[in-house]
Amino acid sequence: MLDVENLAAGYGRVQVLWDVSLQVQRHEIVALIGPNGAGKTTLLRALSGIIPVAGGTVRLHGKPINGRSVEDIAYRGVTHVPEGRRLFAGLTVRENLLLGAWRRRDKNLEPVLELFPNLRGRLNQVAGSMSGGEQQMCAIARGLMSQPALMMIDELSLGLAPKVVEEIMQRLPDIAASGTAILVVEQDVDAALTVAERAYVLENGHITMDGQAASLLADPKIRMAYLGVA
Repeated sequence: MLDVENLAAGYGRVQVLWDVSLQVQRHEIVALIGPNGAGKTTLLRALSGIIPVAGGTVRLHGKPINGRSVEDIAYRGVTHVPEGRRLFAGLTVRENLLLGAWRRRDKNLEPVLELFPNLRGRLNQVAGSMSGGEQQMCAIARGLMSQPALMMIDELSLGLAPKVVEEIMQRLPDIAASGTAILVVEQDVDAALTVAERAYVLENGHITMDGQAASLLADPKIRMAYLGVA
């Protein structure tokens, strides 16, 4: 569904990504892991049109989308849950969710409330007053309101307690099963590789490893570099 081939991107004259290639299929959860500063957030920004692609091709359902506007890419079915959640803190949870459905006539909240029942009793609460975990649930739910083909989540676990991370991660297979593929950038490598089916390792702007998530989780290099165990 998503096919990235030899992508190059960066900020002005500063190149951050070189020849990045990856794929995400429908119903699939793919993890993107790597150290801080490797270019993971830059990659998501390039895929969603926030920064321009300097080279290579990004295809969604076989059609090129690089060079298109953020709005057009979103309209074609790509939603981006950014690092730090970026909710409209002064608006209610309901208002944040409805903003996620800007491109659809169907603005039914029920499917996302079934996934994240914690939000049901907080629809009229100002989003900025919720806990970090509830805000992350709201950010993901807002992204799902557009019924996307692909959801990209940047640093799902940032600032959250392990129990909350586990609770949110457990929802990802249900989202994928409903037809929304997931590309998740995550510092919690153990959690990411446990929930994902496949994964890519991004280091210094290059893909250095890829494969089945379970195989990468068992790889001694991954375990030593990212989990601190042999």
